[in-house]
Amino acid sequence: MKKIFGIIVLLLMLNIPCCFAGDSYLIDTAELVKMQNQVTEVGYRLLNQNSIEKRMVFVLDSGKPVNAGLCQSDRTIIIYRGMYSMLQNESELAAVLAHEISHAIDSYDGIFRGFFHWVSYACAPHKYEYKADKRAVDFMVNAGYNPVALIVVLNKTSAQPRYEWFANHPLTSKRLMEIYEYIYKKYPEYLVNNIYKNNMIYQNFLLTSKENRAKFQEKVKTNSSKKVRYK
Repeated sequence: MKKIFGIIVLLLMLNIPCCFAGDSYLIDTAELVKMQNQVTEVGYRLLNQNSIEKRMVFVLDSGKPVNAGLCQSDRTIIIYRGMYSMLQNESELAAVLAHEISHAIDSYDGIFRGFFHWVSYACAPHKYEYKADKRAVDFMVNAGYNPVALIVVLNKTSAQPRYEWFANHPLTSKRLMEIYEYIYKKYPEYLVNNIYKNNMIYQNFLLTSKENRAKFQEKVKTNSSKKVRYK
C-alpha cells in the first residue's frame, strides 16, 4: 500500500496526469479517421479564430467514458468516444473542446512553464470550471458556433450530484445558470433567436432551471449587480 501511495505522490509531483482509457468501442478505421478529423478541424478553428497562441493538440480516444479532459503535461485535449457519441452537431463538439482549451491555456500559467498549475487548480477548482465555461462561450461565438450548445451539452452529459463538497466541478445546475446568465448579458441574440428552443434537452433545462431563472429575472428586473446564489 505504501508503495502504491508513493507512486501516486510521485506522479503528482511530476505533474503527469493519469490518462488511462477505459474499455474501447469497436470502431471501423475509416469512421475513426473521420471523427478524428472533425475533432481536429473544430479544435484548430477555435484556436485560430480566437488567436490563441498556446500550443495544444486534440485527440479522439475510442474509450467509453462520457468525458473529455486535458493532459496537463503536454496539453493534449482528449475527447472520448463515449462523449463524442452524445454530440449532435459541430457546435456541441466545439462546446466540449472550448471548455478544455480554457484549461489548457491556464496550464501555461505560473513558474516553470506552468509546472505547478495543478496546485492552483486543486486549491480552487470551482473557480477554474466557471472560468472555463464562460471562456468557452466567448471562444464559440468568435469561431462562429452557437454558445447555447454548451447548455445543451452539459444538461445531457453532466449528472447532478447531491453535493459539490470536495468535488472538482460545481453543481451542474449552478454551472448551467452561470452560462445562461453570461449568454443573456453578453450575447442575448442567441437567446432571442434561439435555434434550440424546440430542442428537448434545452426544454428540459428550462424546466429544471425554473426556480433559478426566476431568481435571475428578479435580478434583471431590479437592475441589481448582486451575484445570484443559484442552487
